Amino acid sequence: MKVPVDALRTARESARRRLAEVEVQLAQLRDARGAESADDEHDPEGGTLSAEWSRIEGVRVGVVAELEGIDAAFDRVSAGTYGICEVCANPIPEGRLEVRPTATRCVRCAERRQ
Repeated sequence: MKVPVDALRTARESARRRLAEVEVQLAQLRDARGAESADDEHDPEGGTLSAEWSRIEGVRVGVVAELEGIDAAFDRVSAGTYGICEVCANPIPEGRLEVRPTATRCVRCAERRQ
């Protein structure tokens, strides 16, 4: 099986860029929350800073989880277990790994999980 190391590297670089962007947004929002004139809590036309903070933090958490999945995939490559289902130990189809290079389960085991 061909291990999609280039796809994993590309995914990692993309996720790292997105994480950096989100962290900049959080820093800007942190600054806005500290400003005395940033009282949007009573603005009926817009969302609150707290709501925006929650939204951006949710994105950050998702990107961090994505990076953890990519790093775990690299660990499986190093261990020689990449492409092997963590549940049934059967090979994960290459097509699935092309679409989702961080997959840890074959299609059958992934469907059972849902």
